[in-house]
Amino acid sequence: MSLRKFLALTRAGIMESLHYRLGTIVTLFANLIYLVLVYYLWKAVYASSGVEQVNGMTFTDTMIYLILATALFNFLEMFVVWDMSRSIQSGKIILDLLKPMDFRSYTFWSYSGSHVVSFVLTFIPTFIVVMIVTRGAIHMGLNLLYFAISVVLALLINFGIEMLVATVCLYTESTWGINIVKETIVLLLSGASIPLAFFPERIRDVIGYLPFRAVYDIPLTVLLGKGGSDSLAGLIKLWGLQFIWAVVLYVAGVLFWNHSVKKITVNGG
Repeated sequence: MSLRKFLALTRAGIMESLHYRLGTIVTLFANLIYLVLVYYLWKAVYASSGVEQVNGMTFTDTMIYLILATALFNFLEMFVVWDMSRSIQSGKIILDLLKPMDFRSYTFWSYSGSHVVSFVLTFIPTFIVVMIVTRGAIHMGLNLLYFAISVVLALLINFGIEMLVATVCLYTESTWGINIVKETIVLLLSGASIPLAFFPERIRDVIGYLPFRAVYDIPLTVLLGKGGSDSLAGLIKLWGLQFIWAVVLYVAGVLFWNHSVKKITVNGG
């Protein structure tokens, strides 16, 4: 498949995202309110603890982690499950399957434009604000490159999870409840809502081998130089975990999709 076709989808996605500017503004405002609530919540947690560090993280460390986790969530967010469910209910899924492009590839690249816009309008400004407020608390060096690589792997893992859940739509047609459960699990076990350092050690050890951690916690760990990512061996271990899950979810997703798409039913057909 020509790269030009993929880039055309990216360009179309960028234009579509910029067309609905009000939606972007509303999202930014909602995130601001969320971050204010998070700030006062964790400020109360640290005030009640009576210590400067909780599980090895200071209040500043926790806020940097959660603020960037929120920005990263907006960047990686996809609505594959919702779109798939609506496409099946309306019958549009048939037209998508008839397109001269693999459906999974088409779906992935159709979201690439919104990722670009979100990265430029949300993540970069958030990162700059964090750097200014914390007076350069985040080290600026090769960790930015390592972080970029980790984010690409996280994007593939997140898409793999989305497609697995979305494929369930071929059987249920409506997956509102399933998707809510999926989002809750991912946000909780990935570190996006609560830093994994605050989990009990045994639970944290189990979570460490699940794919959810690879979506948010590992990229942020690499960016902040935590969890052994400041050494080559530790960095390779984190990347290796992400790569393995990216491959596993891709293979599982392809096999599940190829089997399930044969059983698709639209409007009783």
